[in-house]
Amino acid sequence: MTDQPDPKAVETRAELLPEEEQAGSDDPEAQAAAVLADSEARSLDRNAAPGSVVEHRTSEDTVDPG
Repeated sequence: MTDQPDPKAVETRAELLPEEEQAGSDDPEAQAAAVLADSEARSLDRNAAPGSVVEHRTSEDTVDPG
């Protein structure tokens, strides 16, 4: 992974989505770079996103057997 996202990808992502246009952006390119860097980090580490850790439990772990 590089420190900075691909400049072409940043340029493309800097074109604001309708909801981003409505909210406004002081610096669309910086916003795009941040979004792409976060996306890259999450792609490399599936546990990077908040709430992305999945607990693997069996029914015996969750239900009182009796």
